[in-house]
Amino acid sequence: MRTVLDRIYLAAGSLSAICILAICAIVTMQVAFNLITKLLGTQFAYTIPSYADFAGFLLAAASFLALSYTLKHDGHIRVTLFRDMIKGPIGHLIEIVTLLICAAGAAFMTYSMFGHLMESIEYSDVSTGIVPIPLWIPQSALLLGLALFALALIDNTVVAIMGKKASSPIDNIEEEHHDV
Repeated sequence: MRTVLDRIYLAAGSLSAICILAICAIVTMQVAFNLITKLLGTQFAYTIPSYADFAGFLLAAASFLALSYTLKHDGHIRVTLFRDMIKGPIGHLIEIVTLLICAAGAAFMTYSMFGHLMESIEYSDVSTGIVPIPLWIPQSALLLGLALFALALIDNTVVAIMGKKASSPIDNIEEEHHDV
């Protein structure tokens, strides 16, 4: 089960990276088009319609899809000063309660996003740019990212309740190299 979850988190992180690369490609192409127009005149004016909308949707998708991957790799900024000061059973209990609260919040956000996505489908909402994008498409990426984040928080909660430290796939790889 651990391997399956780690692969799901890795796939989400990979999708996030692909979204970032797509943003880079879109913005680079638009900058090149602007440069061509500046150098050669308006007869060579090209633009990517709704490129700012596409970049914004991709940025939102990248941000939300990266949540679970970043959590499992201990990359989120957390206030550890207080947590590290409290050791023993009380510290362990605080960690579990904090994870439960975060998991509940992420689950609620996932539920809310699902409702929002269903409304967008029901009312056929589209973006306001030159290219009308059905809003359920970018909202689906947000919903997937939130659902995976909630799953990762529940995963960390279960690991903490079992009394283990949540290890990342990087930790597992490093342990395998030390064993060799």
